[in-house]
Amino acid sequence: MTKEIEHRIDTSVPHPARVYDYWLGGKDNFEADRVVAEMVLKTEPGMIEAVRENRAFLGRVVRYLAEAGISQFLDIGTGIPTQGNTHEVAQSVNPAARIVYVDNDPIVMNHARALLRGSEEGRTTYIEADLLEPETILGDRSVRDTLDFGKPIAVIIIGTLMHIRNELDPWSAVKAFSAAVCPGSFLALSHTTADFEPEAMAAMAEIYRDTPTGMTHRSGPEIARFFDGYALVEPGLVVGHQWRPEGGVPKKVFAGGYGVVGRKL
Repeated sequence: MTKEIEHRIDTSVPHPARVYDYWLGGKDNFEADRVVAEMVLKTEPGMIEAVRENRAFLGRVVRYLAEAGISQFLDIGTGIPTQGNTHEVAQSVNPAARIVYVDNDPIVMNHARALLRGSEEGRTTYIEADLLEPETILGDRSVRDTLDFGKPIAVIIIGTLMHIRNELDPWSAVKAFSAAVCPGSFLALSHTTADFEPEAMAAMAEIYRDTPTGMTHRSGPEIARFFDGYALVEPGLVVGHQWRPEGGVPKKVFAGGYGVVGRKL
């Protein structure tokens, strides 16, 4: 980590990307992140398997979209790089695929620039920005140079929206991205919910209550609002590990979130 990045982050404050990194067995996290992560695990030991399933959901979605002919991906809330990143999956299907990664954590961007190397035929770009500032992302020159908004784009928002409180209106931010892409584009997201495991998810929200972002679980209808103007891809609004599972529906997994994909009409 460079001294510039060390100066820009507060290691005493947990960050969702670094908590997630800890659950995935990564090393790019700090004591504050580990404290929150361990508190959640004491409440729900199945969380590690759940986040792995969430990562697997991302891989299945990107592969499905790439095989369907989508060659452009806008991945917002990238998280710290690990195996099965969006560009790796997309470019394994189509080496010419183009990917833009967006995250608001300088540690994420530092690792992205160092580790997320795309294919020679395609292109991979990274910008540091916040999902709640769609005009900044959509107006960024490197984004416009990488993606052709006159052709279908897959907007990927995995495990991010639950860290935006209702009063900040995440629906409007997602709507701005949806308005910017053409018909035939896709929106894919995963989002925590208390619809299936209410006690465990309430305990998790309480653990996150005093963190900068908090954790806002949303119901199925609230999550469906992100998809206004889209036709949901089968099987629709389902628990993430039930979305087109490879090899059949997996054994019971902690049902803490939805995984949804929609095609813009």
